Amino acid sequence: MSVNNHNKLFVASCLALTVTAMTFAIRAGILGQLSRDFGLSDVQLGWINAMAFLGFPIATMVGGLIYNLIGAKKLVLIAFIGHVLGLVLTITADGFWALLISSFCIGFANGSVEAGCNPLVASIYSSNKTTMLNRFHVWFPGGIVVGALVSKFMTDLGFGWQAQIAVMLLPTAIYGYLILSQDFPRSHAVDTSTANNIAAMFSPLFLFVAFCMTLTATSELGTQQWIERILGAAGASPMLIMAMITGVMAIGRYFAAPIVKKLNPEGVLLYSAIVTSIGIYSMSVSTGHMLYISALIFAFGVTYFWPTMLGFVAENIPQAGALGMSIMGGIGMFAVSMWNPIIGGWIDQAREEALAAGGSPQVAELIAGQATLENLNIFPLVCIVAFLGLNWYMRKRYIKSSVESATSSQAVDVN
Repeated sequence: MSVNNHNKLFVASCLALTVTAMTFAIRAGILGQLSRDFGLSDVQLGWINAMAFLGFPIATMVGGLIYNLIGAKKLVLIAFIGHVLGLVLTITADGFWALLISSFCIGFANGSVEAGCNPLVASIYSSNKTTMLNRFHVWFPGGIVVGALVSKFMTDLGFGWQAQIAVMLLPTAIYGYLILSQDFPRSHAVDTSTANNIAAMFSPLFLFVAFCMTLTATSELGTQQWIERILGAAGASPMLIMAMITGVMAIGRYFAAPIVKKLNPEGVLLYSAIVTSIGIYSMSVSTGHMLYISALIFAFGVTYFWPTMLGFVAENIPQAGALGMSIMGGIGMFAVSMWNPIIGGWIDQAREEALAAGGSPQVAELIAGQATLENLNIFPLVCIVAFLGLNWYMRKRYIKSSVESATSSQAVDVN
């Protein structure tokens, strides 16, 4: 297929991911309104968030298994239908259970975007997978910037949460049209044998990286999804902070190529874990304008987590194919779905303890947010240890590969 067609497919994929990101950002921005309108606790909000993150891994697992059979185009069309259904059901929701179901639909749509578009991008840009996956994933933070600013300005202007959800129907319609109007290639850059894909996913390296994905995803998305509740009483605008964080992420991912080339994917992951831990700790002890600086450090840390984890799998475990990439993304989102109610529980518990100790409601909210950030910092700290081990393993693997290559060349010369 032509370069022009590949570029159009890439643009369509980026728009679909932008909608995915907007659902994430706007949902984070309206949690307070949902709590007030429906009388929901933070634990209940956690379960609503969890459904979005649970729908994602279910879609990626199913999508990964059927990718070789139906291809990327049908998977992204499933995403389009899921987005329309989920957004409409959210707008018309009348309580906890309706929000739960609609969030699941949106999560399923988001997972279908990842299941279809990640292997598509890796296929059409097979010579520089990690770089182009980073550029594709520019539009997750890019979409969050758009969603965060839309949520803030519409809230400031007095628009309700229903109107904020309705805004997302427009970009959804645009990417749906673009997907329908393009021909999709069959993938030749990944292993199309599902049996081989599954076998590769039981390799020790894949299982180790999958464990790490649960930590990196929660470090990034678990923190950002709760940013309005965590930082709302800390003297800064949570949605402006989210816009700033994701703006930095978008720029960083677009210019990822020289960093990936210099450090290799595993080196980028170690750097990300160290800086993310520093950023979360800094946010847990900061208030007012200092929060913006702390959040900036956090942004520099989480920028490369998600796409580099996928790129590492695509480059180092290519036998896992589209299914492996889908499962890896699904594992990350599943972990976030499981941790969301727990994070909500951390907030509720810390607030209750602060109130019981005689603190004012404002102080209790501040203490609850800071305590929750301290708990969240456990995830990148564990990542640091894990990625130190990964860098050691990959260095040994590179050395072994170089020695074998040199030995093979010498044998050919002798013959």
